[in-house]
Amino acid sequence: MALTLMKGSEAIAEAAIRAGARYFFGYPITPQTEIPEYMSARMPEVGGCFLQAESEVAAINMVYGAAGTGARVITSSSSPGVSLKQEGISYCAGAMVPCVIVNVMRGGPGLGNIQASQGDYFQGVKGGGNGDYHLLTFAPSSVQEFIDLMMGAYDKAEKYRIPVLFLADGIIAQMMEPVELPEMVDYKVDPDEKPWACTGWKPGDDPAKRGIINSIYIDTESLAVHNDELQAMYKNVVDNEQMWEAYNCENAEYIITAFGTVARIAKSAIAELKEKGINVGLVRPITVWPFPYDAVHEACCQPSVKAVLDVELNEGQMLEDVKLAISGAKHVDFFGHCGSQMPSTTEIVEKILSMKEGK
Repeated sequence: MALTLMKGSEAIAEAAIRAGARYFFGYPITPQTEIPEYMSARMPEVGGCFLQAESEVAAINMVYGAAGTGARVITSSSSPGVSLKQEGISYCAGAMVPCVIVNVMRGGPGLGNIQASQGDYFQGVKGGGNGDYHLLTFAPSSVQEFIDLMMGAYDKAEKYRIPVLFLADGIIAQMMEPVELPEMVDYKVDPDEKPWACTGWKPGDDPAKRGIINSIYIDTESLAVHNDELQAMYKNVVDNEQMWEAYNCENAEYIITAFGTVARIAKSAIAELKEKGINVGLVRPITVWPFPYDAVHEACCQPSVKAVLDVELNEGQMLEDVKLAISGAKHVDFFGHCGSQMPSTTEIVEKILSMKEGK
């Protein structure tokens, strides 16, 4: 395939369309507004539906309804907008409705600013809405990786009947990179493959084939049974869907943990440190839920490793999971910034050097 230079937001939108998405419901907010802008022009060309909702709350409930028919549906927003969607996301999770949600993170809390951030890790991974639920959550580090993950996202969402969330900082949506676009998926809803979906039923049809989309279980016992089913599904996701990258970890003196575009900066720092004779590795979770605890432990706890440095564009939200993975076996330090000030290569190098000096 030929490489095409594309802006991240447009590539994200095109990848969703090529993965079979034919419904987009959203609301403009920087730095992801180019996603709905692109969808507004592209969806009609492929026979799909673009609808700018009156609010983020309306948009996620439109996702809930359309996805309940078995269609492939997507919404996108940025941090404050995703906060507004949390009730609807919890409903989608409770009703086991497959869909894709894109969060192009910006600085916070509150309205914050319009620059890149990783401050929504807790919201995405620990559950931003009510109840005991999880989202299959990807944290891509490049536009191409976002495209590749998107092409399988709906298959995974439908396999487990789980909403899929993409956590991407604003840089990914705003940067331009050469990408390979995959072929278009010819997707059509098959009622036999999705017996749970509301694909049409009339009086006289088999009652067992009547699709009901629901997240309310008034009876205590019924809700307990439903939650047991959800937890069994989540365990299946944990067992089968963990993804990570281990980079230059063999015999490393130090390991950096990072996700998203910050991991790319870490790789530049690793190259500089190598020139100084210091061998540093990187372990990068690609799925931040399920978090690859065993893989992080294996990379960070090998005998050669003296200490671990977690680098994030937030206060250290993933740091909690990194520490759980390491379980006290190695010293873990943190370096990061809040408020969209991206950690620099120089800062990471200096932090590793200070750790080496015992500071």
